[in-house]
Amino acid sequence: MRILVVTVVHHPEDARILHRQITALRDRGHHVVYAAPFSAREVRPRPDLEGIDLPRAAGRSRRTAVRAARTLLAERGRQADVVLLHDPELLLALPGTLRRWRRSGTGPVVVWDVHEDTAAALAMKRWVPAPLRPPLRLAVRAAERLAERHLRLLLAEDAYQERFRRSHPVVPNFTTAPVQAPEPPGTAHVVYVGHLSRARGALDLVETARHLGPGVRVDVAGAADPDVREALAAADREGVLRWHGFLPNDRALALFPGALAGLSLLHDQPNYRHSRPTKVVEYMAHGVPVVTTPTPLAADMVEQHGCGLVVPYEDPPAAAEAIRRLGTDAILRHTAAQRGREAALAHFNWPDAAAEFTHRLEAWAREESGAGPARDAARTERPRLRPATGSPSPGPRPRSGRVG
Repeated sequence: MRILVVTVVHHPEDARILHRQITALRDRGHHVVYAAPFSAREVRPRPDLEGIDLPRAAGRSRRTAVRAARTLLAERGRQADVVLLHDPELLLALPGTLRRWRRSGTGPVVVWDVHEDTAAALAMKRWVPAPLRPPLRLAVRAAERLAERHLRLLLAEDAYQERFRRSHPVVPNFTTAPVQAPEPPGTAHVVYVGHLSRARGALDLVETARHLGPGVRVDVAGAADPDVREALAAADREGVLRWHGFLPNDRALALFPGALAGLSLLHDQPNYRHSRPTKVVEYMAHGVPVVTTPTPLAADMVEQHGCGLVVPYEDPPAAAEAIRRLGTDAILRHTAAQRGREAALAHFNWPDAAAEFTHRLEAWAREESGAGPARDAARTERPRLRPATGSPSPGPRPRSGRVG
């Protein structure tokens, strides 16, 4: 198939989009063109992947990105068998083009990959004025219902089904567990990998590192929201922690070997209550004990599989104490690491989900191409997507549980 993947919000090196979905599609032999905000994020497309540069949608500055995406879809979308969208903003770029495709009977399958509960996430967007949040939530719900009528949907979480009237396939945020057994957890450093914001516990990370002191290094990898960047940069300058900035997923995972713990310090926010933190699955898959706040799915994984410790929300002293406990109890530490890896291999391994993901897109494309002889003829006449110019042994169950 010819597949056009589009985002104006996510980092071009986003693990779900690039390292999982696009890789899975290309492994199946499909031709992928990736449109993303490469220049805005100061990265270039991977040399073996066609890339199209788009503006970035951030804060209140989204109109330019939506217009550019609308132009891209109008000019290039018809050349694809599948258009895979990754942002709710892109729904605004579709209506006119989608109507033209429907009238001509030659349009691609359009798929929206639903990454999060957008309406719930609005409560955490500091750039959205508080009085506008309730009407915007209603508008988002209306847009979701409209999208359900006209597009194919993929969901990142089972819980997202509740927002829609029909059932839709779920492509969960799993990760690829390394084939070889990972290095056992040591006692010298802990890791955090993921976006950094107040709600994701960025300032709690800094305070946790201060409570740990110089005996344990805290490695933090991820892009940061403007309101927490200075605190992270100051902590890095002072030697409280090491902030690596954004790292592509494959480079971020290089911080995992020998880590004492992987941290997930999400706050109690509606958007997190029914989401499985990808970082927790990644820690488990790489044999790193988990220290997490009690967001329901993360706490359930840690307690059910005995792969770490759960600490209260917004409590850096408790997080530091959990890390020290793992550091002084070798049985707890090593058993948590082993059980987490076993659970990830059995229940949260991306290759299993990858097959379902690619097969679903292939099935939708077959359904669309089977709509009639005229459509089949139009598809065979479509040119290929043009490249962009200037491409940028199970042991005893550990004494896991809640701390504090």
